[in-house]
Amino acid sequence: MRILIAEDSAILRDGLVALLTRRGHEVVGAVGDGAQLVSALAALPPGSRPDVVVIDIRMPPTFTDEGLQAALEIRALDASQGVLLFSQYVETRFATQLLAGDSRGVGYLLKDRVADVSDFIDALERIAAGHTVLDPEVVNQLMRSPNHDDGISRLTPREREVLEIMAEGRSNTAIAEQLVLSYGAVEKNVSSIFSKLDLPIDAGDHRRVLAVLKLLQA
Repeated sequence: MRILIAEDSAILRDGLVALLTRRGHEVVGAVGDGAQLVSALAALPPGSRPDVVVIDIRMPPTFTDEGLQAALEIRALDASQGVLLFSQYVETRFATQLLAGDSRGVGYLLKDRVADVSDFIDALERIAAGHTVLDPEVVNQLMRSPNHDDGISRLTPREREVLEIMAEGRSNTAIAEQLVLSYGAVEKNVSSIFSKLDLPIDAGDHRRVLAVLKLLQA
């Protein structure tokens, strides 16, 4: 993979560069704020554009939402650009804003909860492949929101559990393994989720993305 990094902590930024390079990936740039990120991305020739951009949310100058704003600008220019928000904080409104358009190829992970390098690389690969990847803690906080819409509230506890894992970008096979269910049982739960959320059959594979969006917008 080709990866572009925006992280204001020099130690963490250099650590990510070293980690990804050691794993055989190409870091096409590493910058310290959102403005530099947008400029660095625009300066790359078409053949060198990254598969995923890894962005901290709170960066100079105000340390509020500079990373999010850069991510939104990047996605507005190219909706297919993979983007990972990589933050210390659970900011569900930021996840909602990033996923409000085409949510394929976006993710939100918490720095302190990435305990395994292989899991981090796997998340980047899934984002590069067009999947939506959310940290389980982000999903948990979304699910605890008191403002769930009728579609989400109709789900059974098992269906909600399946949707939570789906929001992490997992396939039906991975969901079956994690919940110790048969593949057929997972398929039935997923179909029921689509039905209860009123997602049309002709939406095809995008129904997984739409289901996650329902969760985020609840």
